[in-house]
Amino acid sequence: MGIVIMGAVFVDIKGYPDGNYIPAGRNAGRVEQIYGGVSRNVTEDIANCELRPTFLSLVDDTGTGLDVIRKLQNHKVDTRYIRQVPDGMGTWLAVFDNEGDVVASISKRPNLMPILDILEKNGDEIFSQADSIVIEVDMDKAIVKKTLALAKKYGKPVFGVVANMSIGLERRDFLKELSAFVCNSQEAGLLFCTDFSGLMPEELADVISEKVIQARIPKLVVTMGSQGAVYADMHGDKGVCPARAVEVKDTTGAGDSFCAGLAVGRMRPMGTSQYAAMRHLSSGLTAALCLLLGLFTILPIGISFSFGPLAAAAGYVLAAAYGYRQLDGMSGDISGFALTLGELAGVTVWALGR
Repeated sequence: MGIVIMGAVFVDIKGYPDGNYIPAGRNAGRVEQIYGGVSRNVTEDIANCELRPTFLSLVDDTGTGLDVIRKLQNHKVDTRYIRQVPDGMGTWLAVFDNEGDVVASISKRPNLMPILDILEKNGDEIFSQADSIVIEVDMDKAIVKKTLALAKKYGKPVFGVVANMSIGLERRDFLKELSAFVCNSQEAGLLFCTDFSGLMPEELADVISEKVIQARIPKLVVTMGSQGAVYADMHGDKGVCPARAVEVKDTTGAGDSFCAGLAVGRMRPMGTSQYAAMRHLSSGLTAALCLLLGLFTILPIGISFSFGPLAAAAGYVLAAAYGYRQLDGMSGDISGFALTLGELAGVTVWALGR
């Protein structure tokens, strides 16, 4: 099942000025409407890394909701735990300046409590197979509490993000149970009631380290836009990660992409569910090889000698087909592992045929 992401889906309505942005005036420009939401963005970004994440969320019971699901499925996202409910999606209205930064926004949040019903019904099934969890901590307290309880039960790491820190402040006690919490410097300022503006990354790392130790937050990562990010944990470890210089067109979702990268980077090369699938795959292919070798022993030498390419092809097809279903869509791992086992099958039969 890989990484499981939990949170809301939004429809983002974004306005961009054609000329110089006038803060208090009318601005001619263009308006775009796309699907967004912190957790939905994180899900799509993880899927773009050729992983197959699972998204636990809600969408409208309309054609728009179906379109959200369809587009996620096109990215090979597991959408089994997305429910269609009336008014299941939020709306985010934002205006951008000429540098691509948000200068004003208003959001209408959806009712996410049906997610709790999904957890009550399918929580054990989901968390027992998950490798890690990414959750919006500003969801309803009952949802966050249930999520953390399930994660603790099955020993899964939980990475926290926030869509609205004003609401997230009411969940600050939950931060102590997260494996890591990701926010930007403005949100960190709200969290610790401190103005961090004007601080250089090294200075912010020092201050954040003290705050994290006092608050007993396991790990905190704070993004700083073009200045990169800083991190600190409650054991005193801290540091700075500089950013690469890029041309900025739109900062929307930049923090979501960062969180997706963190969740992927904190995974092992393959998660626990994928290792388990590999073991099943190896067992299945071993049985297939035994069958091929058994046929080899009863076939004439001339036929069995040419049986190697067939064994290789059969081994590859078996591994690829089983892997596609079981290995959470990790195409690179599927192809490489299937090719290796296919070659092993062919070489084994060919060598014995000699």
